[in-house]
Amino acid sequence: MTPDLPPLRDVIARHGLAASKALGQNFLLDAQLLARIARVPGDLTDAEVLEIGPGPGGLTRALLAAGARVTAIERDHRCIPALAELGEAYPDRLRVIEGDALEIDAASLFEGKPHIASNLPYNIGTALLVRWLSTDWAPWWQSLTLMFQREVAERIVAGVGDDAYGRLAILSQWRSTAKLAMPVHRSAFTPPPKVMSAVVHIVPAEAPHGVDLGVLERLTAAAFGQRRKMLRQSLKPVPGALAALESLGIDAARRAETISVAEFAALAAKVGS
Repeated sequence: MTPDLPPLRDVIARHGLAASKALGQNFLLDAQLLARIARVPGDLTDAEVLEIGPGPGGLTRALLAAGARVTAIERDHRCIPALAELGEAYPDRLRVIEGDALEIDAASLFEGKPHIASNLPYNIGTALLVRWLSTDWAPWWQSLTLMFQREVAERIVAGVGDDAYGRLAILSQWRSTAKLAMPVHRSAFTPPPKVMSAVVHIVPAEAPHGVDLGVLERLTAAAFGQRRKMLRQSLKPVPGALAALESLGIDAARRAETISVAEFAALAAKVGS
C-alpha cells in the first residue's frame, strides 16, 4: 500500500530546500509526470533502481510507488533528512548514499543489474552517461531512463543526417538502442530552467563483432572534429582509416554526418583488425 505522504512542496519548504544552481538542481514536483517517468523502464516491481541526485525525492517517490527498491546517491547534505523521512515511509526499500556520483563506484553497490533512472543534475549528466555507455559490455545496468536538456537528448537519439548527429549519438547507439521517451516543458521544474528538457530511454544491445570502443572513439573524434571536411581529409590522421574506407566501399568524399552508426562500427572493426 502506498503511504500517505505530505505534498512535495511542503517537504521542500519545511527543509528549506531551495534548488542549488551550483549543483545543477531543478526539482520536479508534478506527481503525474513523475509517475510517467517511473513507468518508462517497464515493470519495476521489486526491481533494483539507481537514482542519481534525488534532491527532495520527487522521482524517488514515484519509483518506490512503482514497487522499486531504490539506491539514491545524493551530494547535497541538505536533502538527506527529507530522503530519510521517505525511507521511513518505505521501510527497507530506500538506501541513501551521501556523496558525489562521479566519485562513487555505483556498479559495486549492486549484486544484480539495476535500472538507472534519474532527473540528472545538468552539470554532470553527460559525463555520467558517457561513463555508463563506456563500461564493459554487456553493462552492469539493465536500462537508463534519464532526464537531459532537450539539446543533449536530441544529440543522444539523433539519426544520420540530423543536425544533432555526432559522437554522442554513435556512442549511444552502436551497441544500444536510444529513444526519446517524452519531452518535459521547462515549466514543470522548480525553478524553471532556461531550456526545455526530455527523458531518454536507453537499452543495451549486442555489440557488433570486433569493434573496439577506443578505435571507434578515435574515428569519431577525427571525423566529427572536422565534420565539414570530406573523410579523406578528416580521417587522414587515423592509421588505416583511408584503406578501411576503400575496403568497405565507403566513398571518401562523404562527410561524417552522412556515415551511419553501422558504417562507423564497420569502419572501426576494419581499422582495429
